[in-house]
Formats: sequence, C-alpha cells, structure tokens
Amino acid sequence: MTREMVDWDLAVKIGSRIAGEGPAITREQAAAAVTELRAGATRSTGLVREFTGLDAPDDTAPVLVVDRPGWIQANADGFRTILSPLVDKLTEKKPPSGLALAVGSRVTAVEIGGLLGFLAGKVLGQFDPFHDPHGRLLLVAPNIVHIERELGVDPTDFRLWVCLHEETHRVQFTAVPWMRDHLFSEVRAIAETVDSSPALEDGLQRVFETLRSGVGGGSLMDALGSPEQRAIVDRVTGVMSLLEGHADVVMDGVGPHVIPSVAVIRSKFNDRRGGVGTLDRLLRRLLGLDAKMAQYRNGAKFVRGVVDKVGMAEFNAVWERPEHLPTTAEIADPEAWVARVL
Repeated sequence: MTREMVDWDLAVKIGSRIAGEGPAITREQAAAAVTELRAGATRSTGLVREFTGLDAPDDTAPVLVVDRPGWIQANADGFRTILSPLVDKLTEKKPPSGLALAVGSRVTAVEIGGLLGFLAGKVLGQFDPFHDPHGRLLLVAPNIVHIERELGVDPTDFRLWVCLHEETHRVQFTAVPWMRDHLFSEVRAIAETVDSSPALEDGLQRVFETLRSGVGGGSLMDALGSPEQRAIVDRVTGVMSLLEGHADVVMDGVGPHVIPSVAVIRSKFNDRRGGVGTLDRLLRRLLGLDAKMAQYRNGAKFVRGVVDKVGMAEFNAVWERPEHLPTTAEIADPEAWVARVL
C-alpha cells in the first residue's frame, strides 16, 4: 500500500538531485576511502565488544559503504517499511483513489525527497535496523571525506572514529535482538493513535508559520503529535538517547587508545554539531535534529552516570529486556534508573 501512497522512485530522484554528489575526489582516493572504512568497521567490532561486553554474532548485519544516492535509496526503503502500518491505518479510514491518489503520491514524494536530500549531505553513518533480516550498517563515504577535509583532521583517524560510533549501533542491535522488534512495535503503536482531527490542521499551520517566519514553532512531531503519540515518542526518545549516548561513550572510551588525534577530532566535531547557517539551523529544528544533538549529550551523561556508579557489567542490564530501558526522566536521573532496575 505504501507504494501507492508515495512515489518512492520520484522521492529518490528528487533527494539525489538535492543532495548532489559530494566533494571532488579521484577514483583512487574513493577506493582508498572505501577500503579504509570497511577495515575500520571490521576492527571496531572487537574494540566495541572488549569495551562494552556486548557480543554481536559475526556477519549478522552487513556493512555497506555508500554514496549519497545509495543512502537515500536505503532510507526510502526503510521509510516504506516503517510507514506501512501508518499508511494502512490511514487508508482504512479514507481509502484514496483516482486522481487524488496519483497527485498525493507525487506530492508526498516531493516532501520525502526534500527531507532525504537535506539529510543525505549531513549523515556520516547509520544503522538501518529495519532492513531484513537483521539490519545493515551504512557508511556514507563522500560525507565522511567532506567533513574530514572541512575540519582539517587526520583522515585515517577520523574514519576509524566514525566507524567506532556506527559499529556500536550495529552491535547494539545485533547483540540485543529484541531491540529491532521493540522499535517497530512502537511505530505500529503510533499508527494505532492516528486520526483525522482539527488538531492536525492546526499543527500543520504552525509548521508553515515557522517556515515563513523562521521563529517559533518546533519540530514536526511537536506540532503534529497527539498526546498519545507524544507519549510513545517520549518512550522512543529515551531509547534513542540511550543508543546515541552509549555510542558516544564507546567512542570516547576506546578512542584515546587507538586514535592518536581523537581529542582534536572530538573538539572540532562538537563545534560543528550545532549547524552552520540560519537555514540549516531552521531545518534542523523543524526536523527535530536539535533534539537529536541533545540525545547525544543527555544519553552520554546517563551512561556515564550509571557506569561510574555500578560498572559496565551492571549497566548492561539495560539490554536484558524492554522493561529495563530508561525513560526520558531517567535519562536525566541515572540514579532513578539504578534504583528501579538494579
């Protein structure tokens, strides 16, 4: 049904056109970058296992080094998967047909393509948990090369640094196999809360006003989410804060032992995380990317707070079952999680 509601091929074409190809690079440089990233991901698996105690089965989820269009295609495929419960719910209420369906699928494709095109120039790597059967790790080579040049850091060090973070996500999902189904069940739960109401129109109006004025408003979920949806998003935010913060802690824990210039990389990269221009900052706010930056900071504080108190082995109770995942309130109060779970 999602193929009918969204023209995914058009979305990929639009997104690829907006994203562009990335920095100028010779064929030899590109091949060297791909080889180094693959080696970095392989090396990172053992480093993450040794530091965290999480044991991910070998060859469970593939590592792909991709360009921007490749990342866009992969995420279009992912959107198709995670949106299917939502689309099915909407079409049950008001099945589209004829001209409305044809026009709507292209309009939605333009919107999704624009979103993917913007993000495709920003993302260094990503674990895609919804790719069957166990997910896959994507490393976006042109973006990694672009940022290492922009920051003026050592390419070999920077590539391993990125691999450490992203490989941690791969280990999180492959060593904790229930995590994938848990996140997908939350998507299905959001779909169950979807309904047409005046609140939806009011939310859209606030989004448009924010776009026009550049002030006020919030992220799309803040503007459009119902109370039930926000409760689910609150739970998902706690999970994502954990995953992102845990990966940051791994980077900072392992990095100094294997990456000579890690302190310089971390300092320069943190300065860059806030966005580089007015339009960039506005888009980040609308898409909720500012919240993602907060996830890194808050999640890392939570992981460090728990590990400092009880050690990594006891912290790993967080991966035992969904009930052990921290709430957003516990992310800000590690001792509350320790009291509840341990």
